Amino acid sequence: MGTLDAALPAATEFTRRVPVPPARPFLDTFRANLKETFFPDDPIRQFRHQTGPRKLLLGLKYFLPIIDWAPTYSASVFKSDLIAGITIASLAIPQGISYAKLANLPPILGLYSSFVPPLVYAMMGSSRDLAVGTVAVPSLLIASMLGKEISPAQDPSLYLHVAFTATFFAGLLQATVGLLRLGFIVDFLSHATIVGFMAGAATVVCLQQLKGMLGLQHFTTATDLVSVMKSVFSQVHEWRWESAVLGCCFLFFLLVTRFFSKRRPRFFWVSAAAPLTSVTLGSLLVYLTHAENHGVQVIGHLKKGLNPPSATSLTFVHPYVMVALKTGIITGIIALAEGIAVGRSFAMFKNYHIDGNKEMVAFGTMNMVGSLTSCYLTTGPFSRSAVNYNAGCKTAMSNVVMSVAVMITLLFLTPLFHYTPLVVLSAIIVAAIVGLIDYEAAVRLWRVDKIDFCVCLGAYLGVVLGSVETGLAIAVSISLLRVLLFVARPRTTVLGNIPDSTAYRRVDQYPAAQSVPGVLILRIDAPVYFSNASYLRERISRWINEETESTKGETGLQYLILDLGAVGSIDTSGISMLEEVKKMTDRTGIKFVLANPGSEVMKKLNSSKVLEAIGEEWIFLTVADAVASCGCMLHACKLNGAPCENAV
Repeated sequence: MGTLDAALPAATEFTRRVPVPPARPFLDTFRANLKETFFPDDPIRQFRHQTGPRKLLLGLKYFLPIIDWAPTYSASVFKSDLIAGITIASLAIPQGISYAKLANLPPILGLYSSFVPPLVYAMMGSSRDLAVGTVAVPSLLIASMLGKEISPAQDPSLYLHVAFTATFFAGLLQATVGLLRLGFIVDFLSHATIVGFMAGAATVVCLQQLKGMLGLQHFTTATDLVSVMKSVFSQVHEWRWESAVLGCCFLFFLLVTRFFSKRRPRFFWVSAAAPLTSVTLGSLLVYLTHAENHGVQVIGHLKKGLNPPSATSLTFVHPYVMVALKTGIITGIIALAEGIAVGRSFAMFKNYHIDGNKEMVAFGTMNMVGSLTSCYLTTGPFSRSAVNYNAGCKTAMSNVVMSVAVMITLLFLTPLFHYTPLVVLSAIIVAAIVGLIDYEAAVRLWRVDKIDFCVCLGAYLGVVLGSVETGLAIAVSISLLRVLLFVARPRTTVLGNIPDSTAYRRVDQYPAAQSVPGVLILRIDAPVYFSNASYLRERISRWINEETESTKGETGLQYLILDLGAVGSIDTSGISMLEEVKKMTDRTGIKFVLANPGSEVMKKLNSSKVLEAIGEEWIFLTVADAVASCGCMLHACKLNGAPCENAV
C-alpha cells in the first residue's frame, strides 16, 4: 500500500470542482449530432451568402468536379494523363475480357464496361488516381449468386438481363447511400473482415480457373472447395495437357513480370503490359498452330461496335427481381468498399482529400448508366489504379484516355481476339487475384488481436467452404458480436498512484502504481448505456467486496472514486446505475466520489437530481483532486476531529 501523503497534491489543486455546463436546447443538440454524423465536412457552408447563379455553379462543381479542374487543364498535364491512360488500357482490355468470363457473361461486356463507366467517373469522381473497371470479386459474386437461380448456359439471355438489373440495383444503392450521407455504413466492414473475405474470394477465383487451365467443358456452378474439387477430379479423363502446359507457361510469365516490377518499381510498365502481351502471344500461337483443334478453347467471335442500349433488358418481374436485388446489394457494398478504400489510399500518397459520399454518388451513377448501356458492375480496382498511379497520372482524364482506347478496340480491333485462348484469360485472372491473399496481414492480426484473426479466419473459411455470401455473413456477424460484447461488458480497472506524481494509472499495467489506503479508485472505459448498466453495478459491487475483504484489520475502505474520463455518454439507465451505487455505498458507510465527468454526464446528473444526492462537493476535476480531498478527510479522522484547512 502506498503512503497517503505521497498521493496528495497541493491544497489549491484539489479544491477545484466540476461545473455543470449550461443547458442547451434539445433540438440544437440533436441537430449538431446529426450534422456531425452526416455532414462532418459541412458541404452547405460554401453555398451560404451566394447569389442564385453562383449557387448553381457551386452545385454543379460539387457533383461534377470536372468543372472545377478542367478550366486549368494544361498540355503538360495531358501528356502525363495520356501515357497513364494508354498504359491502363493495355491492362484493362485483357482484364475486362477475363473478368466478364469469370462472371459467366459474354466477353465483349468486359470491354463495354471499360468504355462508358470511366467516362462517367471522369466527370463525377473526386479521385485523381482511381482507374475504373471490372473487378474479380464482384464478378465472382455475380456468377455464384445468379448462377444458383439461372443457368448462364441454358438461358444466357435471361442471365444477362438479370445481371444488368443487378448492376442497376447496385448503382442505385451506391448513389442513395452517398446522397443520404450514409457512408459510415461501409465502415462496419472491418479490416479483418476485408482481409479474410478477399483472401477467401481470391482462393475461390483461383479454383474456378481450373476449368480453363485444364480445358474442361463442363464445370460446377458452386464455389465451395468440395464442389470444385469434385468437379475437377470427376473429369480426369477430360483434362487436356495442351491447355495445362499453355496455362502454366503464361502464368509463370505473368508472375515473373509482376515480381520484377515489384523489385524495380520504375519498370512498372513491364507488369502492366504483360496481360496484353500474353493475349497477343497466345492468339498468335493458337492461330499459327491451330491449337483450337487440339483441345485449346478460344474466345471466338467478338462483334464490332460500341455499347448497345440495354434499358429494355432490365427485368423487374418476380422471382428474378429479388435475385437481382440481393445480388445488387451485396456486390454494390463490396464494390463500394473496395473503390473507396483504393481511392483514399492513393489520395493519402499524394496528400489530397476525396469525399467518400461524393465517390459513392459517382460510383452509383456510373453503374446505373452502365446498366443501361450493356455494362456490368464496375468500381476502382487496386491493380489498375496502382498502374495508373505509377504511370504518373495527374487527373481523372486518364480514365477518358483509357475509354477512348477501348472505344478504338471495340470499333476496329475486336476480330483480333478471336483466337485468344481461354486458358490465357484464366492465367491473367490467377496472376491478378493471387495478390489478394495477404497472408502477412493475417499473421499480423494473429500477433496483435486474436479476435480480429478469428474474424478474418471465419470470413476465409466461410467463403472457401461455404459460399461468398456465407463468408461475408460470418465475418460481419463476428465483428458485430465483438462490438456488442464491448458495449455490454465494458472494462473496469483499478487505478493506483505513480510515486512522486499526481498521475493515476492502472495497477495491472503499471507495477509501480500504488493503491491509496482507504480509497478504491475505479475507471470505467466505455460509455454507460442500458446494455451495460446492470453489469457495471454488479462489477462495482464485486470490486467493493473484494477491496473490503483485502483491507480487513487495516484502514478499511472508506472512499469509492469513479473515474468517468472515458465515459463519453450516458443514458437514463446509466444515471440510475450511479444512483444505485450511491445508495449501496451509503448502506456500507463508504463515501461515493466522482472524478472527471464529461459534460453530458454532468448535465444528466443535474437534470435527474442525482447531483444533489451525491453532492457537488464530491465531484472533482481529476482523480488527484478527489484523492487529495479524501486523504484530507482521512487525516482529519486520524487527528480525532482536529480541523483540517483543506477539508471539504
